[in-house]
Amino acid sequence: MLKSQTGTWLPAWVPKSTLTLSFLLMFCSIVQSATGGFDGSMLNGLNILPSYTDYFALTPATTGLNTASVFIGSTIGTLVSGIMTDRMGRRPAIFWASVITLVGIVLQTAAQNIAMFVIARIILGIGSAISGVSSSVFINETFPQKWRTWGAGMLNNFYYVGALIAAGVTLGTGQWQSTWAWRLPSLIQGIFSILCIVILPFVPESPRWLVHEGHYEWARVAVAQTNSDSDLSDPVALAVYKEILDTIEWEKKEGRTMSPKEIIKTPAARRRFLIGMSAGPFSCIAGNIIASYYLGAELTSAGISDSLDQLKANVVLNVWCLACALAGTQLAASWGRKPTALISEILLIICLFVVGGLTKMYADDPDNASHSLVYGNVAVMFLFQGFYSVAWTPLLYLYPPEVFSYSIRANGLAGSALALNLLACVFVYIMPIGLDNIGWKMYMVNGSWDIVIAILIAVFWVETKGRTLEEIDALFEGEKHSNVPDVEQVRTGQATLDVDAVEEQLQGTTEIVKYE
Repeated sequence: MLKSQTGTWLPAWVPKSTLTLSFLLMFCSIVQSATGGFDGSMLNGLNILPSYTDYFALTPATTGLNTASVFIGSTIGTLVSGIMTDRMGRRPAIFWASVITLVGIVLQTAAQNIAMFVIARIILGIGSAISGVSSSVFINETFPQKWRTWGAGMLNNFYYVGALIAAGVTLGTGQWQSTWAWRLPSLIQGIFSILCIVILPFVPESPRWLVHEGHYEWARVAVAQTNSDSDLSDPVALAVYKEILDTIEWEKKEGRTMSPKEIIKTPAARRRFLIGMSAGPFSCIAGNIIASYYLGAELTSAGISDSLDQLKANVVLNVWCLACALAGTQLAASWGRKPTALISEILLIICLFVVGGLTKMYADDPDNASHSLVYGNVAVMFLFQGFYSVAWTPLLYLYPPEVFSYSIRANGLAGSALALNLLACVFVYIMPIGLDNIGWKMYMVNGSWDIVIAILIAVFWVETKGRTLEEIDALFEGEKHSNVPDVEQVRTGQATLDVDAVEEQLQGTTEIVKYE
């Protein structure tokens, strides 16, 4: 462990091993997705438990309010998340987000009525939203370039780790007759925020944030720590650092600022914003909310109404989705982001229309419905969730930060998260009402939306696979703003970096730190 300068009040003692550091970076950044996954799965379980529904005397409207309130908080949190992440630094923003999340969790566990439960979940949502933006920006800017797809993709894949833990916990407490049947799962939700706070002192600050703040020597050390086992003269680390330095200096010379207004200032910025922020709304309206928060109602409509059977189905669903998300991350790394999203959307469309048809067949004559019809419906529901996880789980926090340039990265991602949460506020609230009133037609409506989404992805999305965050500039600005070879070419030996020449260039603008 070596003490590293971070440019903030939060110190860091960083391991020299890039591999060890990669795991620490990943685990400190999962707090939002794991907490969100735990929350969705926990609410799935609680909405099935009489000890929870009877305690709050829930109706379809109040069930929706209890569930949707976390998205109200998330909407509020996204309004300040980008500004906090840029001004405070990536790590301090993650720290305070985790603290806010813990406050919400404690209040939720102690809730005595619906009002207290809702307020607690709003606070939880605020913390989760800030954590989501700051963690995603941090992991994309800091993770080793050669593993960045997996690092950033796994960020949201931990949604299902949290969901799986929650499903297991609610399955275990489901038979309890006291209010601890739902209070204990709520309390356990805080483990991810605590884990994040514990790990933060052992990871460096984002080198891109450090360069922007003028801490050049500290940024170069951070790049070496995350790319070359702390070797400052490694060609890959040097190429990464030079790209960062040149690109951020170019942005400053162009008058780019960290203001939220920057996202609409130029045609290239507007194009980046529209493409990057689309991942949030697209993932929200794809149909996943039906199963994420209302699995019980979904299974009941398919003929599986026993609460214990529904909780077991919740556990199996999350194992399946985690496996699909891991497969999707590999597809994004090997095939690319755009092909992975397109294939997933096409499969989602097919599943939604099939499950809608099967649900209609059951609803028309539930008394005489065959077992094959019931379980066929559930099987397609599970396939749908898996196909959703293939693309939207890893891409949600991988693709937008790649598309956004440094000056709009945090605020652009906040815009994507804001759009997602505004839609989720509406969808989570109206979904139980929609399922209650029009039943199977909800699936048909969702399928129609997904056709539009697939067309928009095919026409407007750009492919970012194999490029550093700085090299993606060429797709929007028409050129790369650094004269060093592409990092992937240096890493694979397709290009050679003249280390001495680059060191000479750096001597004129930055102080080279001696790293021991």
